[in-house]
Amino acid sequence: MKRGPKPIRDILAELMAKRGYARVQSAEAMGAAWSEAAGQLAAKYSRAGSMRRGTLEVIVANSTFMQELTFQKPSLLTTLAKLLPDEKIKDIRFRVGDV
Repeated sequence: MKRGPKPIRDILAELMAKRGYARVQSAEAMGAAWSEAAGQLAAKYSRAGSMRRGTLEVIVANSTFMQELTFQKPSLLTTLAKLLPDEKIKDIRFRVGDV
């Protein structure tokens, strides 16, 4: 079986997967979308974390702020779904931590 040169798109796709560039771009897009969805004040005291099985983890500065964001969860999910339709975010889990 004779092989020819590999298409550049295949080479680039492999490189991006091996180096994790797609995850970095996805994390940056997630952070930008979170800032827009949450608003300026909320973005100041929270940040988007990891995404697993359709659940976005958001790190917040304190428990009081976490409770406020919990009340806003339905509208945040709607906005994030519009901003990041490919991510298929089904839920948001809030966690207190360093912002």
